[in-house]
Amino acid sequence: MNLTAWIISVMEQLGYWGIALLMFLDNVFPPIPSEIIMPSAGYAASQGELVLIGVIIAGCIGSLFAAAVLYWIGYQFKQEYIFRWVDRYGKYLFIKSADVKKSLDWFEQYGHRIVFFGRMIPAVRSLISIPAGMSRMPFWKFMFYSGLGTIIWTTFLATVGYYFGENQALMHQIFSKVGYVIIAIVAVIILWFLYRRHLRKTRS
Repeated sequence: MNLTAWIISVMEQLGYWGIALLMFLDNVFPPIPSEIIMPSAGYAASQGELVLIGVIIAGCIGSLFAAAVLYWIGYQFKQEYIFRWVDRYGKYLFIKSADVKKSLDWFEQYGHRIVFFGRMIPAVRSLISIPAGMSRMPFWKFMFYSGLGTIIWTTFLATVGYYFGENQALMHQIFSKVGYVIIAIVAVIILWFLYRRHLRKTRS
C-alpha cells in the first residue's frame, strides 16, 4: 500500500478524527505531506462523504495540536538536549540537527512573522515550532500566528481537493506554482526586513 492509499484508508476508517491525526503526523513526520492529506479530504467532501468545513476544522485542530506539542518541547528542554536527541533519533523522523539550527537562526533573524509563513512551507512547518519554544516566544502569540497560517493553508488545500480532486495533473500544477509564490513572498519580506535593519544602522 502506497502513502496516498494509506492516507485515504485512515480517513475512510476514522473520518474527521483520521484527518486530525494525519495532520498531526504531518507536523511531526515530514514524509507525510499535508499536500496529500487535505486535498484527499477535500475530494471526499465533494463526493458527499464528509463536509468541507468539518474537513478544514479537523485539519487545523490536528496541525495546531502538533505545533503546541513541538513548542512545548522547545520551551521545556535545553538546546543542547534537543540537538543531542535530534542527532540520535532525528533520522527516524527525517530531521537533522542542522535543520533545527537553521530554523532557529531564521526565527532569531526574522522574528515572529516567520511562524505565520512557516506554517505554509513544507519541512519548515515541522521545525519552526521548536525554535519558537526555545526562544520563549509568548505562547498566545505563537498560536495566533500559527493559527492564521494553518487556517489559510489548510483551507486552500482542502478547497483545491474539493473542486479539482478528479484532475490530479491540475492539482499538482497548482501546488507547484503556489509553493513558488509562498517562497517568493517570504523572500520579499526577508529582503524588506534586511533593508529596514540596514536603514536603522545607517541612521544611528
